[in-house]
Amino acid sequence: MTDDPLIALRPWEAPEVTSWGRLPMNAVDRRSGVLPLDGDWRFQLLPAPDAPVGGSWSSAYVPGAWTVQGTDDLPQYTNVRMPFPEYPPHSPAANPTGVYEREVDVPAEWAGRRIVLQVGAAESVLLVHVDGRPVGVSKDSHLAAEFDLTGRVRAGTRSVVRLTVVKWSDASHIEDQDQWWHGGITRSVLLYATDPLHLADVTVRASRSGELRVDCRVRDAAGALPEGWYVSGELEGHLLTQDAEFDRFNAEDERVSDFLGEARLRTVVEDVRTWTAETPELYSLTVRLHRADGTVADTSRHRTGFRDVEITGRDLLVNGERIFVRGVNRHDFHPLTGRTVSYDDVRADLITLKRFGFNAIRTSHYPSDPALYDLADELGFYVVDEADIESHDHAHEIADDPRYLNAFVDRVSRMVLRDKNHPSVVIWSLGNESDYGANHDAAAGWVRRHDPTRPIQYEGAAKLDWADPSVASDIACPMYASLEECVEHALSGRQTKPLIWCEYSHAMGNSNGTLADHWAAIESTPGLQGGFIWEFWDHGILQRVNDGRPVGRGGVGLYDNGVAAPGHRWAYGGDFGELLHDGAFIADGVVFPDRTPKPVMYEHREIAAPVRIECFRHEGIVLGNHQHFRGLAWLVGAWELSLADGRTLTAPAELPDLRPGETAAVPLPFELPEEGGEAWLTLRVTTAGDEPWAPRGTVVCLPQVRLREAVPQAPVRVKNRSVEVDDDGLLVHPLLTCAPTLSLWRAPTDNDELGGTAPRWRDWGLDALVRKVTDVRRSPGRVTVHAEYACEAGVVRHLQVFTAVEGAVHVAESAELPDELDDVARVGSVFETVAGLDLMEWYGQGPWESYPDRAFGAPVGHHSVPVDGLFTPYLRPQESGGRYGVRHFTLSAPDATGLAVVLDEPRQVGVSRYRAADLTGVTHHDELVPRAGCVVHIDAAHRGLGTASCGPDTTASYLVAPGVHRWSWTLRAL
Repeated sequence: MTDDPLIALRPWEAPEVTSWGRLPMNAVDRRSGVLPLDGDWRFQLLPAPDAPVGGSWSSAYVPGAWTVQGTDDLPQYTNVRMPFPEYPPHSPAANPTGVYEREVDVPAEWAGRRIVLQVGAAESVLLVHVDGRPVGVSKDSHLAAEFDLTGRVRAGTRSVVRLTVVKWSDASHIEDQDQWWHGGITRSVLLYATDPLHLADVTVRASRSGELRVDCRVRDAAGALPEGWYVSGELEGHLLTQDAEFDRFNAEDERVSDFLGEARLRTVVEDVRTWTAETPELYSLTVRLHRADGTVADTSRHRTGFRDVEITGRDLLVNGERIFVRGVNRHDFHPLTGRTVSYDDVRADLITLKRFGFNAIRTSHYPSDPALYDLADELGFYVVDEADIESHDHAHEIADDPRYLNAFVDRVSRMVLRDKNHPSVVIWSLGNESDYGANHDAAAGWVRRHDPTRPIQYEGAAKLDWADPSVASDIACPMYASLEECVEHALSGRQTKPLIWCEYSHAMGNSNGTLADHWAAIESTPGLQGGFIWEFWDHGILQRVNDGRPVGRGGVGLYDNGVAAPGHRWAYGGDFGELLHDGAFIADGVVFPDRTPKPVMYEHREIAAPVRIECFRHEGIVLGNHQHFRGLAWLVGAWELSLADGRTLTAPAELPDLRPGETAAVPLPFELPEEGGEAWLTLRVTTAGDEPWAPRGTVVCLPQVRLREAVPQAPVRVKNRSVEVDDDGLLVHPLLTCAPTLSLWRAPTDNDELGGTAPRWRDWGLDALVRKVTDVRRSPGRVTVHAEYACEAGVVRHLQVFTAVEGAVHVAESAELPDELDDVARVGSVFETVAGLDLMEWYGQGPWESYPDRAFGAPVGHHSVPVDGLFTPYLRPQESGGRYGVRHFTLSAPDATGLAVVLDEPRQVGVSRYRAADLTGVTHHDELVPRAGCVVHIDAAHRGLGTASCGPDTTASYLVAPGVHRWSWTLRAL
């Protein structure tokens, strides 16, 4: 037995113990009197919490998880499954426990003051000792814990602070989130000092009407409050007045004790500048607590935004306006430090999101680092603040388990108490994937009493009946519900609440198909208001290949453009030797681990465009302002006219003065040339000046309209020129190393694999088709080849007609798929080129990757990208790099030699250094060996991407059906 009361308490296996000795959470914002304790601490990693501390110390950096700092306890990824078999509330006997220790010199000027230790976050149980004496316990891995050290340390002396962190506990069962399991102190540690008479809490409520109310709670560490104290407030030079009615009421209330003081300040701001995500106007508010003689005892500083959030009928309103929620789910993540993020990291995250049209963040699935809320206030985001509750593996048991009641209410209430003064927070979330039970209702009841100014959402409460008014969720917030199902609900007449997906469009690998279809329906269907894409990050941890360990904090510069440096790779589940894991399901973000945007980001940017081309009429172009609160003065435009013959014309654009929702016609900026074929007009919209999230000239959107369609032109046959085809019916060409053959297969995407289509393709044998030539017919200037491709589902008949045309070969093809092949990856040609063709130039959609159901954000134009830059390095190698709607393209060497291909109509084209078999044969990019030549796919039809790894697959219109497919193309040497 131990005489340490914290160890004897064994809090890691006692769910009724949520805290011991921990101070209440508050929203007081102090900017002075702080002593940071970040840096290197002495460290030991013990096998269990009650194991003795030995004599040998290493070091660990705080903040930071020990799982990425060279210990033998490495990161582990599971999605739903707990990483140990014990049932709640039990934890395993083998339980890594980190002991952190350092000396702290308490400033001499703190004599007579109240001294508080703050630990920003610790996973999952924190035990605090000072000079060998127990101080307290805290759970909740993603909120700060504070402990009063007054009387335990003395100003002007040195004390030893020991922080013991136990990795597994009863609390782990309600932190079962889709992310890496770590252990350690993951946010900053500090000491701060206040006067014994101090602000215990500050609640700010600022309405769009200009009314400001500040409620203050006051305590004195010495006991009873002294006579004569008072509170004052100042809002950018304007003094707030004390609410006499509130003071009189409190004086008559027998429940108010001498140990807690309350005061209320009020003012009304004339011509108030309101806060929205588009116009994040903030006011500086200072609250001061005074002693009777007028001297200041304590100060709290806030940045306040005046705004209202309400639900009217089935609409979520901000400042009385129905908004669209263009959201993303975001974890605190960094590829070097795991869960630990800096202010600059968070700012870079939000700037990236802002530049690509996002206006909302769900803090999945716990309260984020405090920096996020300050930056969301400043840059402009609507935040769904989510409590640290997810019991995925044991959801049903825990939702009604009274042993976890305190934990649910504690976690939700502490989140609200910390974040309530941020205007960016518009919705409280009770957690994620934890079923629905009495524990949720208890937490919701506390929130509704403490903060009636914001709605509550919880998917688990709403999922059984989106319209049920009796459940805890004010919002129907489905998870991966199909678009058809949501539209049907909105049109049914049964809808009673706003419908905003908490998760949709799962961004795993090459994904996010039909995103534009979703938003076309959202914007045209009353009752639908948007949702949150899953998710922001690919959670790849930078790993050294030679020893399989995380690189850690020293790995800055070992990655670029989503690619890890040689000798390194992005690790996902299973890469650290763990037997229980969920593989690459952790790599499901719209950005790579280094924050490089994936192609879907450009899709989202156009979907969220603030200014759009509504239509083209003979008298001009109709433009519309699709913002909710802002005009177009912050934007400038330029016109670009792209002609199929290679010309691009430009002209300045004067954007009309449009209020939100307004449209106006502007004259056509060009006299359309009579020649030049197909013509597309693009409005390049950029920032007119520096924005907090973008310098002047940053592209905001590229809306486009077609002014003239293409006129098909048949190639001219030349009979006196032969086409060389070998005995196997394969085209012989000096620029090709592999002749064009039929392809029905692609390297499966994550959606293909997890959604079940790739296993079907393998069962059919599409990855190993056997070609048999049945007939070769030759005539002057033409060769016709009939072939059959055998697979388990039947025979695919393939016809190729090679015709000599002026300086080129025209290839006309058809493929007849039997009815059994009712959903294949693609139908098209694949061939390989000689080495040295390193540049692709094309007319079509681009410049970034696009596919049939994810092509809205790729404008038609003339594009040029090095072949090596066409490839998209999704963490698990798979089909990537395709370009949709290509009309013609060239592959050239530095001396301008090479080949050109003209297509019969806009087609899906893929150019890569890898065959599909190369990509399917490896698990990471460091295993890939690029080929010297180019592997080229020209598809008559290509299957959509969908999001079937988690959520709906692509829709029927993007599937490749059986029957006859025809396509043609012309190949010539440059």
